[in-house]
Amino acid sequence: MLRNIPAIISPALLACLAEMGHGDEIVICDANFPACSTSNNYLRLDGALATEALEAVLKLMPLDSYVKNPAITMEVVGNDTMVPDIVRIFQKIINKTADTPAGIVTLERFAFYERTKQAYAVIQTTELRLYGNIILKKGVITP
Repeated sequence: MLRNIPAIISPALLACLAEMGHGDEIVICDANFPACSTSNNYLRLDGALATEALEAVLKLMPLDSYVKNPAITMEVVGNDTMVPDIVRIFQKIINKTADTPAGIVTLERFAFYERTKQAYAVIQTTELRLYGNIILKKGVITP
């Protein structure tokens, strides 16, 4: 047992976050996302919401403060100006939890899938709210 680690962080996810380096990306995705087919480093968080996973990950991992957009969500298909409720919640979590809060930007659906293929890992939750997907770029842990 360890202290101060959110209960939904599995041993495999904890190891994954520790292995990641500055600039590596991790994807937190919903239940509908094609996670297994877009990643060789695929982790499941059954019973967890994407919002819970985001908050837990940001308690352990800083966002990259050296890039303009360290947090990216998927653009709504057919309505690139719509902001889903879950993305609004993601932004509130980032504002509250991240060491260096950043605004979320969007990426077109297929471009999001392609970016996911380059990510260090994909964490699939059992989130059912649509567009519950976010890419995070890991920052530097300073002394």
